[in-house]
Amino acid sequence: MLQTVQLAISDGAFSAAVRDALCRSCAWHVELVDRPDPSQNCVLVLDELAFEGLIPPLNNPERVVLIARKDTHELMAQAWEAGIVSVVSADDPINTVLLAIMAAALRVAKFHVVGSSSGISPTHGSGPGPISPQNRACGSKRLRTP
Repeated sequence: MLQTVQLAISDGAFSAAVRDALCRSCAWHVELVDRPDPSQNCVLVLDELAFEGLIPPLNNPERVVLIARKDTHELMAQAWEAGIVSVVSADDPINTVLLAIMAAALRVAKFHVVGSSSGISPTHGSGPGPISPQNRACGSKRLRTP
């Protein structure tokens, strides 16, 4: 199964480096976009310009990887308030950026699995299962004396 990653990075050389590294490392479907589409269930890799274009609140902000300059304290505060957990610098090694993307992809997959129903999950209408009296582990007991 291909994991989709939307790259919304205005620096063409950095965007190409991330795309090439993703294509070499795993089976990724990489989309180069000017504006990310947060309605898609995928990883969003954004630079500051693309992040500023998003309308809060973000759905599933844990799937966003923000590429930021190191001196942008206001942007970091906005990312924190938006719930973004992965922020890397364009000066970081490409392996660090890939690691952040892979972690976000795991969070997308985890959210997708947890959010969907499965055959063994309890339903909303079910309550606790009955406990038969002979298997009861606790309760009042009388002490018998001879």
